[in-house]
Amino acid sequence: MKNLVIVESPAKWKTIEKFLWKDFKVVASYWHIRDLPKKDFWIDIEKNFTPTYEIDPSKKKVVDELKKLVGQSEKVWIATDEDREWEAIGWHLCKALKLDEKTVARIVFHEITEKAISEAIKNPRNIDIKLVNSQQSRRLLDRIVWFKTSPVLWKKIRKWLSAWRVQSVAVKLIVEREREIIDFKPEESWKLKVVFNVNGTSFKAELLKISGKWKKIKDEIEIKKVLATLGIFEDSLKSQKDKKWNIYFEIKKILDFKLADAEKKDYERMPQAPFTTSTLQQEASRKLGFSVAQTMTVAQNLYQNWFITYMRTDSVNLSDLAISQAKDYILKNFWKEYALPNWRKYKTKQANAQEAHEAIRPAYIDKTPDTINLDWNDQRLYKLIWERTVASQMKEALVETTTYVFNPLEATSQEWISKWEVIKFPWFMKLYVEWTDEENEEEWAWVLPPLDIGAIVKSIEFLGNQTFSNPPARYTEAALVKKLEKEWIGRPSTYATIISTIIDRGYIIKEEKKLKPTEIAFIVTDFLDEYFKDMMNYKFTAGIEDELDEIAVGKVDWIKMLEKFYAWFSKELDKSLTEWKKVVEEAGKNCPECGKPLVFKYSKTWKFMWCSGYPECKYLENIVDEEKEKVLDELRAKYEWQPCEAGWTVVVKTWRYGPFLASSLYPEVKRIGKIPNPRDEELNEKYKDEKCEKCWAQMVIKKSRRWPFLACSAYPECKNAKSVK
Repeated sequence: MKNLVIVESPAKWKTIEKFLWKDFKVVASYWHIRDLPKKDFWIDIEKNFTPTYEIDPSKKKVVDELKKLVGQSEKVWIATDEDREWEAIGWHLCKALKLDEKTVARIVFHEITEKAISEAIKNPRNIDIKLVNSQQSRRLLDRIVWFKTSPVLWKKIRKWLSAWRVQSVAVKLIVEREREIIDFKPEESWKLKVVFNVNGTSFKAELLKISGKWKKIKDEIEIKKVLATLGIFEDSLKSQKDKKWNIYFEIKKILDFKLADAEKKDYERMPQAPFTTSTLQQEASRKLGFSVAQTMTVAQNLYQNWFITYMRTDSVNLSDLAISQAKDYILKNFWKEYALPNWRKYKTKQANAQEAHEAIRPAYIDKTPDTINLDWNDQRLYKLIWERTVASQMKEALVETTTYVFNPLEATSQEWISKWEVIKFPWFMKLYVEWTDEENEEEWAWVLPPLDIGAIVKSIEFLGNQTFSNPPARYTEAALVKKLEKEWIGRPSTYATIISTIIDRGYIIKEEKKLKPTEIAFIVTDFLDEYFKDMMNYKFTAGIEDELDEIAVGKVDWIKMLEKFYAWFSKELDKSLTEWKKVVEEAGKNCPECGKPLVFKYSKTWKFMWCSGYPECKYLENIVDEEKEKVLDELRAKYEWQPCEAGWTVVVKTWRYGPFLASSLYPEVKRIGKIPNPRDEELNEKYKDEKCEKCWAQMVIKKSRRWPFLACSAYPECKNAKSVK
């Protein structure tokens, strides 16, 4: 065998081998083969932080097979992905297979296409030891923090807690947001609008200014004073309450208003840049309901099957070839007005963006979403990436806004303002519009009739309603990724791991797709914030990322960086062990057996009370949440004692994510089912006799992110689906 090419993914090698010559054999390392051993520290701090690596026990057979193939080959090529982590995997391969990393052929490509792979073979390089050292530094930093800090938490709070250099900072973000919500005090304000009707067209205007100054109506007394200036007095007001128990008025009153000013403006709305890792994670969460981890899994599958370019990138750049293909597609499939006269190039906002050199885009623009056959989730994500890429090269949309300012003749200093926005030429919006995380956005849902300045219009009614400011929303996964990126905490390629880790370890739970901290998250965050202030500081964490970037380009020595980090970290570690007493929360009641105070205690998954006189007194008591118990009682009455197909009867069980249905033989029979949604049950009953018109299989209710739909039970063989009312 002449040439051996080693990639990291078993799904990639078959595809890559298709594009290479007959004297090339492609094999996979199955990702990481060497790492720090899981047990013990394995970093010699006294000897320049020398790590001891071992081959993963589960990969020994893989390594033995690779060694045999290396011995049979004339030349070995390392073709792992291009970023720090995969550069380090290539370096570990060299060490495990006894290859010289200074001379081995290292090739990289951002898309799995014949042209990209051929170009890579023509232009090999060596292992970039600077990138390897940057990744080693990150790995050693994380091991130091995890291995040294976690035992402190065991000693001071409870066993099996973990602390991390980056994940703990992410937990802090969520805890701080929760405290903002808890401490939030809503502010009252009022909105006052008038309804006009001109030649059959109804529209509204809102009181926004008085005597040229912005006016905020604070309370009911103030709105009554404003209404009095219009001849609407308190004795004629009849207050009502809406669903949120806010007060509102609906007052029928005909008054003359004069159009004092009218303004029309056009502005251009630019298409969004092609996807980076973080923007893809955010948009897939908003539009497709994907978790960050799910997005990366689906994107990895698309990349390995050469549908998209490399999916771990913080660049928004597109190659000239991709732009040219997008422009050709637009010219062939849209009017020529949709195309740009010149190419549009985007620049990455973050100065130190690195890793791969191109945005996430389709490998071939002419492979449109409707011409390829993929699994459901793969198809949806590919469509998102394809549309965003093509739209980025389309003409910017032209939007017209019209603003009318009215003065009531009874109070000419008041300015009642109405706005209307219309998209005159949608251009790129015909194909793609980005969603946002913003809630309660003001929308102007009415159309303004043509009016000349000085025109008199008559009011129909006035609408006054009380509102209260809302607390900040909990983070969704998309919003947390956006915040992590803004604060420069971690890297886009690490966001999925960060989120999955803090959920799996019980610091964070998901409630209605929002991230909520558990009680232990508050305690651990406060402890780390008190004794490891620098590590928990957002700017410090971002500074570490900057230093890792500088190591990657050879500006900073990685050993000196670790020495500097450990110098202050060891002091903080000693301080936390000597100063902080064991965290004890008193429960506010005494032990019924010995009379000593009960204290709160945490196991790995739940909180309970036990006697402070332990081990002399071993009394413990579960904490009962009355509301949850009430819900559980209702579920038990509804579902328990029904026959279970897995064995005996159905029982209701609970875990940290809520109640679920199980067999009465649980845990021997591990049948777990979700609690049915009442609305879903109603739909299932309504459509229980519905048959697929294509294959006559039973149709079943499925749910997308926003609404339920009917799908054929024979999926994926039959992909028939239709909406339901």
